[in-house]
Amino acid sequence: MDLGIKGKRALVTASSKGLGLGCARALAAEGVDLVMNARGADALQEAAEAIRSEFGVSVTEVAGDITTEDARSRVLDLADHPDILVTNAGGPPPGMWTDWNRDDFIKALDANMLTPIALMKACVPTMMERGWGRVVNITSQSVKSPIPVLGLSNSARAGLTGYVAGTARQVASAGVTINNLLPGIHDTDRATALDTGVSKEKGIDLSEARAGREATIPARRYGTAAEFGAACAFLCSQHAGFIVGQNVLLDGGAVNLSM
Repeated sequence: MDLGIKGKRALVTASSKGLGLGCARALAAEGVDLVMNARGADALQEAAEAIRSEFGVSVTEVAGDITTEDARSRVLDLADHPDILVTNAGGPPPGMWTDWNRDDFIKALDANMLTPIALMKACVPTMMERGWGRVVNITSQSVKSPIPVLGLSNSARAGLTGYVAGTARQVASAGVTINNLLPGIHDTDRATALDTGVSKEKGIDLSEARAGREATIPARRYGTAAEFGAACAFLCSQHAGFIVGQNVLLDGGAVNLSM
């Protein structure tokens, strides 16, 4: 299927690896030019060079912490009013409710709620003027089924979800769609970190910790960055203009909702 977005320009944050990279690669495969951002300059450069070589699209990489005003300003300046915005940021560390103080919550909100909002506010007005735009926010399955040890993430991402619910319906008439992708466990560094925590806590091998988590997923496996990216690319396509303000689960069936 031709997604109809060849020649568009996309800004994808936290895209040097994992799900962000999966989204960047899927968009590049459709002929979308990219502005890629991540904190690690070396990994970002490597990812960008691979995409240029494989897909022949223009790729501009901007290293920096997107949660800071300085980096965000540099990224937005080089992105120059993109047609597509994919927001992504690493999740806060796990813990117990007794572990977190106000500063922990503010840091989580900055990364997983306020930064995506700032990026949308910067990019969506021009999308509306042009009469077309796509925004996809990478959030988490915890929005629909909160995970006890991820209280910081649960809180911040739920706030972003509420913001998108209203905003998406205010801009849809201008041809701009905003949707959220909610990953379950995918085979990324984040999953490895969580599994490592379980292995240490329970005194078991990492492979055993992973197998235990896989057993809780109806698909009996972790998702891949490539299939996640494909879903993102579709939501960014010309065919997805009637999908507005949705929270789309990609979790192998882990969250069981009757409605």
